[in-house]
This record gives sequence, C-alpha cells and structure tokens, in this order.
Amino acid sequence: MKVSLMITCLADVLRPEIGIATVNLLRRLGHEVDFPAAQTCCGQPMFNSGFADLARAQAKHTIAAFEASEVVVVPSGSCAAMVIVEYPELLHGDPAWHRRATALAERTFELSSFLVHRLGVVDVGAKFDGVVTYHYACHGRMTGATNEVERLLNGVAGLRYVPITRQDQCCGFGGSFSVRYPEISTAMVNDKVNCILATGAAAVVSTDMGCLMNIGGRLRRREKPVEIMHIAELLERR
Repeated sequence: MKVSLMITCLADVLRPEIGIATVNLLRRLGHEVDFPAAQTCCGQPMFNSGFADLARAQAKHTIAAFEASEVVVVPSGSCAAMVIVEYPELLHGDPAWHRRATALAERTFELSSFLVHRLGVVDVGAKFDGVVTYHYACHGRMTGATNEVERLLNGVAGLRYVPITRQDQCCGFGGSFSVRYPEISTAMVNDKVNCILATGAAAVVSTDMGCLMNIGGRLRRREKPVEIMHIAELLERR
C-alpha cells in the first residue's frame, strides 16, 4: 500500500535516523512511502500548554496536509494520539472539520500498531545480539497500545527481552511538564533509569523520541552506557 510518513518534530530535528529507519523498514516490507511536504508540528505543544485555538489551527493544517494520504504512519505514540484522539475532540464544534479530523484519525497509526495490527507482521528480519528492555510511553494508553512492541521484540533474532519494573510509569518528560516542573521530572527519570539499569539491558527501546531523549540524557549524565533506540531503529538492525 501507499503509506505517508508523519515524521514528528522531535524525530525530524533531533533524530532523523528514526524517519530513515521507518521509511527503510516499510519499503523493505513492500510498501510505497511518501512524505507530504506541507506537514509541520501536529500542535501537541500548544494543546498541552492550554492554547486550544493555536492547536486547532495546527490540527486543520495537518489534516489538510494529509488529506490525500491512504494511510498515515507516525513513529511516535504521543503525536499519533494527538491526531487519533485529540483532533476530533478539538474540532467537534465544526461539523465539516470534525468529519475531516475523524477520517484522518481512522487512517492514522503509530508505527508498532501499524506493523502488528494492520500488516500482521511481528518478524521483520531484524537481528540484535543482546539484552533489550522497553519503556512504555504514556501516550500509548490513548491509542490503545498493549503488547505490540514486546511482540516485535520477540521477533528479533538473538534478542533477549527483559521487562522493566513499573514499565508503564512515566519517565518524567511529558513535553512541557519537564520544563515547568524540572525537579519532579528529574526524580521521575531517575527512578525510570534505576529500573532500566536493574534489567542489565544493553539497550532501551521506546516508541517516542521525547521519552528516549529524556531517558538518554539522564543515562549520559549518570555515565551509564545503555544505548537508546526507537523501535524503528532496532527493527532495521540486520
């Protein structure tokens, strides 16, 4: 099928390798991938900060940018949740835009959900020799994510998956939360890093660049040599 990539701001600016890995993976699975050039931020930072009108305008822009897309894949649970859950709610007062928002929501997927549920794929031919653990990003709850990433991890040759204690506990990033409440955020990510280190994993995987950035930053400050990887990057390891 033809798939449109919604790259997300953090991946685009801070770790474009995520976008490259996503495109390579989808193409290797036989799908055509395009990149609507008009896309910008999904509007989540404005929405989370209480600027509903700005978020609504950004939602309309994004809906228009992906109007012609057959399927939209997002390598981010938080941005996927913004489109799938928040766009229809933001635009519920405008029937025409609400219909367009709902239509986009119905054809938008977070990457791991797309692979497991839409394509029915759990083994993509990836290989990684070592122990890996997984941080469940909070916004996965909004899109109904359950064990998709674990199923993909179990399909990677040579990989041994060890779960994190309190896996669903927030890492403390929360977008602007980490800026407004730095002391609380630091305490939360410290606890998350302790849980990661207890697994003995060589790498920690997640579906969200924001979480990986926060966890990775704390690991570096504590001089802990644990690799951070987006699930797309891991699935591109051959």
